[in-house]
Order: sequence, then C-alpha cells, then structure tokens
Amino acid sequence: MNIRIEWAYRTPKGTETFFRSGEMPAAQAVLLAEDIERTGRVRSLQFVDRFDSTWTLKELRGYIKGIETEPHNIEVFFDGGFDVATKHSGLGCAIYYEQNGKSYRLRQNAPSSELTSNNEAEYAALYLAVQELELLDVHHMPVRFIGDSKVVINQMAGEWPALEADLSRWADRIDEKLKNLGIQPEYELVPRKSNGEADRLATQALNGIEISGTLELGAGEKS
Repeated sequence: MNIRIEWAYRTPKGTETFFRSGEMPAAQAVLLAEDIERTGRVRSLQFVDRFDSTWTLKELRGYIKGIETEPHNIEVFFDGGFDVATKHSGLGCAIYYEQNGKSYRLRQNAPSSELTSNNEAEYAALYLAVQELELLDVHHMPVRFIGDSKVVINQMAGEWPALEADLSRWADRIDEKLKNLGIQPEYELVPRKSNGEADRLATQALNGIEISGTLELGAGEKS
C-alpha cells in the first residue's frame, strides 16, 4: 500500500507550518514518520492512503505487521486478445506481490472460445486475474490493476458507462467478486508497450501455449 504523510510542525520560537509528503510504501512512511517525530517539534501527524482514509502511526504499524505473512503490495497486469478469423481468445495476467519479506511474480494465461470481441476478452482477462487473487487468498487489501484497454480501465474506474450488455455483465461480476474479497481496486491505464508481459501471455494462450507458475524474484527484479 502506498501512502503519504501529513504533519504539522512547530519551530522552537512557535512558528507553525504544515507539510505533506509524496506517496511512498507504507513501511517507508513509518520509518520517516518515526524520524520526524524524534525532532520533538511535531504537533500532529497522520497518514493518508489512496482512498483518502487516514491512519495513525500505531494503526499503520499494526497494519504492516498484520500483512507480513499475506500477499501485499500487489500489482496486476492483464491483457486479452481476440482473433476475428478463428473467434478464439487468449487471456493473460501477471501478478506481482510481496509475502514474508520476499517478492514474487505469478503468471497465468488461458484460452477461450466463448467470447465475441476484443473488449470482452480484455474483461475476461481481468476476471482471470481476480480469480488468481482469490486463489492467493488476497483479501481486504488495496490492489493496482494495470492494463492497456481504455474501455475496461475507464469503465471499471467509473469514468465511462458500460452500455453494452455483455461488457456490463463482466463489470458486474468483477465488482461483485472484488467486493466479496474486500479488495480495494485502483485502475491504471498504460500504453501497450508497458503491458508487454500480459500481452505475451495472452498471445501464447491464443497459440495454444498455456503458462501457469509462480517465481520468487530477486531485489528490484520485474521482467
């Protein structure tokens, strides 16, 4: 979870001002906040997450300790492809997460012959990713969903209406599952070149190559 710090500061002569940091990982925010408080000049300090919920230092420490053994800091890349000639689709997702102090990448793809458009394939790929999160036992956690489909990202984020019945059904299914899992979604639209891994997985599924597996990553590794 990314979070920002907000604090009121008073100088020895009584001058007061207010500071707000940029976003950073929660664990980093706690370390900085502890250092700031050691100055003895902080009048008030709180943390604010991406959903504008506020946290005290004690609450954030408890949250970090509580999620150490569960998947957290989760990023999901998804993509779907549709072959007009064969009416077949390929779905792909790559999930990056941390658990027990280590970083992991999960890859999953799947073919489908039941979809009717590229947009529907994109939705089905997102649903596949949410199913994988459920299998990972992800719950009551913020999750970033990253894709290159303007339709899916904007509709799921509430920026565009889902007017087509088939797409609206997919959106409702995804929203319901996320709600049941307690997942707080954040949707991010990226260029296709920034979604290459999920795109490759979708293409492999279209070509009959099924991928499924989880890999422990080294420090800073994401490829």
